[in-house]
This record gives sequence, structure tokens and C-alpha cells, in this order.
Amino acid sequence: MTRTVDGEREYLLVEARRNRGEWVLPKGHIEPGETPEAAAVREVQEEAGVRAAVIARTGESVYAVDGQPVRIVFFLMQYQGEASHQEDRACAWRQYEDALRLLRFDDTRRVLMEAHALNA
Repeated sequence: MTRTVDGEREYLLVEARRNRGEWVLPKGHIEPGETPEAAAVREVQEEAGVRAAVIARTGESVYAVDGQPVRIVFFLMQYQGEASHQEDRACAWRQYEDALRLLRFDDTRRVLMEAHALNA
């Protein structure tokens, strides 16, 4: 998720649900009958209260939860405005270098680097 403020690009981070104080990229589950793009738009609104439009796919991440593989597809999205959100999670808009520093996992930083290169 990106927006431009005073000529500077900013990226949206949300606080992890299970590890408060840890910053992550918005993500979530695909509902039955939903495309990955539609799920991304819905999840960003639910998690962060932000309306967005998908620009491009930026990469994916695979990791294990309880021994089961989880695959996440990420999209570069353009900020469209504020909306109501359902989750009580902190959100932060950060310039690229700051966002990169706040992300804990290498694969998530890689996704942000790919998004930043696409958005150049």
C-alpha cells in the first residue's frame, strides 16, 4: 500500500495481531469465491481502514504455521482514501527506508523492496 504525501512516497504498515509492537504488511485470508486481489482490498480496509486499488502483484511469502505451509501473495496498492475498519490494530505510514527498517522478516522486506522498485 502506497500513498504520496508532500512528494514523498509512504508505505502502510500494521501492527501484528499476535505480536503487538511488531510491524507487518497488511495481509489476510481469501474468502470463498474471492480473488486474491479482492481479498487484498478487503483486508486492507478491515485491518487499516484504508480504501485501496490494486496496481500490481509484488511477490509472495511462504512460511509454516503449526507445521502447515501458508502462502501469501502481496500486491502493490494505491491509497484511495479512508474507510471504517473492523480491527483494533495500530497503523503507520512510513517512508521507504523507515518501513524497511521496521519490518522484522527478510521475506517481508524483500516484498517491500519489490513494491518500491515497481513504484519508482
